[in-house]
Amino acid sequence: MGMRHRQVSSPASAQRVLEPAGHVRISYLEPNELVRQLTTSETYPLAVVSFGLPLPFSLPCPVVHLDLPVLDRSPRCELWSCDQPVRVYKENEVSVAMSGSLLFGSITVAEDPDLSLDRTTEIAYRHLLHQLLESGFPHLWRIWNYFPAINQDQHGLERYRLFCIGRHQALADTLPGFPASVPAGTAVGTQSGALQIYFLAGAHPALHLGNPRQVNAYDYPSLYGPRSPSFARASLYRSDNATQLFISGTASVVGHESQHKGLADLQARETMTNLRALLDRAHCVPASLEREAGVQSIFKVYVRNRDHLDAVRRVTDDPFFASSHLLYLQGDLCRKELLVEIEGLVTAD
Repeated sequence: MGMRHRQVSSPASAQRVLEPAGHVRISYLEPNELVRQLTTSETYPLAVVSFGLPLPFSLPCPVVHLDLPVLDRSPRCELWSCDQPVRVYKENEVSVAMSGSLLFGSITVAEDPDLSLDRTTEIAYRHLLHQLLESGFPHLWRIWNYFPAINQDQHGLERYRLFCIGRHQALADTLPGFPASVPAGTAVGTQSGALQIYFLAGAHPALHLGNPRQVNAYDYPSLYGPRSPSFARASLYRSDNATQLFISGTASVVGHESQHKGLADLQARETMTNLRALLDRAHCVPASLEREAGVQSIFKVYVRNRDHLDAVRRVTDDPFFASSHLLYLQGDLCRKELLVEIEGLVTAD
């Protein structure tokens, strides 16, 4: 394919060039559309994330496949691109693409049956943080975490809570300014697969935000596990020509308590109220996305039960999302009672 990139072998040979800060673009495409986009677009591909089915072809950029069925249409791919040349390297289980002052990375770690998930997660996070420092991109902007059986118990504790222990240990030991420096995050349960983490980082820091309707996740009381979840509600980054708000997985939580147990439609409405509050908190992006000029937004909607899709879609058929692109995926969520979660990226020129 006519993808424009440069392959390098290691972080040491991938020295960052101080170029003007750009911003990422994300689009959702069918696999056949992806091929056409990669060969004809004037932008540079950073990475591809596929949902539902693995891609039937290889690509010379980081590729992440997630066993998360697409609920409302045929399998889709998430194409990350930018407007500056991309340099790519792969070392063991880590794949990285760099462009100007930003970096996309992914790490896949098969779980060892002799290790619990907390230890596997800690090892993965320490490895990726080390790679970021070595590559000259020390600031995490956004991170996604996917693994199967998220709500099942392992060694007497729910696997999501084990994951939180490992993530907390690595970040607390390694990330300067912890916990205020933790990025926006998502943790969703897949139907199968390894622990898969992908992330966006920068040479310069982003601003990490809380939601005025919610307690900071890293300040949750101990009833949610031995270690609180280590993520911010959103991360805000201004480049030379755009402002981007990376919105964490957002659910029907007020304060620190889940709301509307068993009611997918009301959970979706509460989630949208939280999204509006977060956009208002960010100030520099519109609190309303209703066909706002110069604003582009995409959202992933995770639905636990396929039977709830219609109820959730009736709620998201709202002027708030009128100019947005939405992708509906089936995935398990971090609390057993949560039925829907929404994350997004809002770009304002």
